[in-house]
Amino acid sequence: MTEPSDGKAATGVPPTCYRHPDRETWIRCQRCDKPICPDCMRDAAVGFHCPDCVKQANKGSRQHQALYGGERSADPRLTSYVLIAINAVIWLAITATGGSSSRLTSLLSLSPLGRCTLDGTGAYYPSVSDARLCATVQNTTWEQGVSDGAWWQLVTSMFTHVDIWHIALNMMALFILGPALERIIGRVRFLMVYLVGGLGGSVLVLFLSDATSSTLGASGAIYAVLGALLVTFRKARLDTQFLMQNLLLGVLITVVGWRYISWQGHLGGLLGGMAVAAIVAYAPKSNRSLLQWVGVGALTLGLLVLAGVRATTLV
Repeated sequence: MTEPSDGKAATGVPPTCYRHPDRETWIRCQRCDKPICPDCMRDAAVGFHCPDCVKQANKGSRQHQALYGGERSADPRLTSYVLIAINAVIWLAITATGGSSSRLTSLLSLSPLGRCTLDGTGAYYPSVSDARLCATVQNTTWEQGVSDGAWWQLVTSMFTHVDIWHIALNMMALFILGPALERIIGRVRFLMVYLVGGLGGSVLVLFLSDATSSTLGASGAIYAVLGALLVTFRKARLDTQFLMQNLLLGVLITVVGWRYISWQGHLGGLLGGMAVAAIVAYAPKSNRSLLQWVGVGALTLGLLVLAGVRATTLV
């Protein structure tokens, strides 16, 4: 008597595994009822499943999706490590070329207005506010600001450090907070928070800082990550005590060192990061990714428009 092709036993004949016809078995898949041998059995909550059912279930599952859409990062630390490496390389280049007096420092830092600087010293002439007039002064160089075309400084300033303690504190904070946020929202959305939130810090610096000042450091982007964690934790109803303690510590440090610390960058980064995270976390599930991209894109455009408006008033 022959075995039926679907693996079901005829009367008195043991069934055989649907993948291994030469192996008799009395075990069946709990989902599709196919007979399976020990090599084909896959543990399930109840009984065993066959490989085909396991494959189909994994295909339709959301185990690789981050909490608010997008793909879950295989290694949530990787992006933070790359950002730390970029900051470190720029710091090393600045240190090797003169530190605070390095050409890179003035090129990458955020300056609302251009400045006429004395070569090799980092000092500048506040009364000289025009590149052509600066060219008539000996041993000087005109350093561009955002108002006269150095738009890149809105982004490069958040990767620029001079003092070792400054980069050490910022990178330690990124090392702690960055992977936690990427684990929740995924790599692409983490970068949205870091860059767009950091841009928010730069824009507030343009509006509220002294127009002749120069601002640098990743603090705005770090506060953006902290703000995003607060929003996503609240949305998921998780305990935010640790985050609030870090925020209060940051506020205390900013207040104590306000003469040397850009509270404008900190506040702008915090608000920017919270805004990006709110768009990501509260976007409706239907068309979630599209709404997130459109929302963050609109926020970025709005920040750039504000920066442009402010730049025109400084000219």
